[in-house]
Formats: sequence, C-alpha cells, structure tokens
Amino acid sequence: MEMNSIVLFLLLCLPLSPVNLPRDPSGEICLNVEEKKLYDLIMDYRRSKKLKPIPFSSKLTQVAQAHVHDLTANFDYDSKNLCNPHSWSSKGSWTACCYTADHKYAKCMWDKPREIGGYTGDGFEIAYFSSAGATAADGLEGWKKSPGHNPLLVNTGMWSKVEWKAIGVGVYQQYAVVWFGEVLDQSEKRECP
Repeated sequence: MEMNSIVLFLLLCLPLSPVNLPRDPSGEICLNVEEKKLYDLIMDYRRSKKLKPIPFSSKLTQVAQAHVHDLTANFDYDSKNLCNPHSWSSKGSWTACCYTADHKYAKCMWDKPREIGGYTGDGFEIAYFSSAGATAADGLEGWKKSPGHNPLLVNTGMWSKVEWKAIGVGVYQQYAVVWFGEVLDQSEKRECP
C-alpha cells in the first residue's frame, strides 16, 4: 500500500510538459553542480589522452537538459528492451521516437539539436542511468568502460576522424547525457545560482 502511495505521489508531482530547464537570472541556460563537474571531468579525460578540449555549447546543453528531464519523467525500461534511453517521449515540444538497438531511428536523435536548441548540425548522444542517482564521476567511469561510448569521448574507432566542436551536458536525478556536435557553438559556460 505504501509503494502505491509513493508511485501516485511521483506521478502527480513530476512535471510532464513543458520541461523547465535550469536558467540563470538572465534567462540563459546554466549548469548545475554535477553538469559543470561532468564537463570538467570529460575535458580532463580528453587532456589525459592528449586531445583538445571541446568547446561548451549552450544549445547542445539545452538538448541534454531537456532529455534528462524527459527521461526522468517519462522513460520506462520495457521488458522487451525495444526503446533505449536515446528515445524521446511525446510529452514535450519535440518529435517523439523509440530509439532501437538497430539504430533504425537514429535520425530522430541526430535531429534533436536542431529541433530543440536551434543547433545547426547533427547531435550524437551518450546516456547513463543509475537507480541510485547519476553523478558526473560515475557517468564518466561507466562511459570509459563502454566500448560503444568511450570512442565518442576520445575520438577513436569510427569517431577517429571526427573533430568535436561542441558539447552539451545534462545531469538530473538518475540520468546523465552528453551531446556532441561537429558545428561550433561556442557559448559562455554559466553555473546556476
């Protein structure tokens, strides 16, 4: 009975739409503590591999923050594992999609930066989930160990000839995501008050 009350409370209290993203007093996208830490840790990791830092993008961060909020409020792991965390719900001002393991609907992900943030290039996302709550350090460690995610962070494998010119980050509750792009959108990195 107590579990039913908790689930009902969460359903009533979680925002469904629109997603309210963190903003500083001037109305600009800003980073929470974990997001700033995640950006800094990724840049430290790249430096350790003798790679250039990736310029911060407020447009890709807007997409990342929208996605972690959407995932938190609306994503359920299904027992058949059809839709993975690159999926988007129908409960926002974006096109919904079920991203499948065969990458058949990858265009839905690639287009999200244009659709949500006004970014002019494609976006490529890595996502992390922890039922205990996502942290910058745990997310990065998970991605470093993942053969499908680490190559984006350090430009190896199929990403070896790509030069990332923009990066956005989002960390909220159980999710952390990072968006990469090849089009420069150098923005001022702002911390939320």
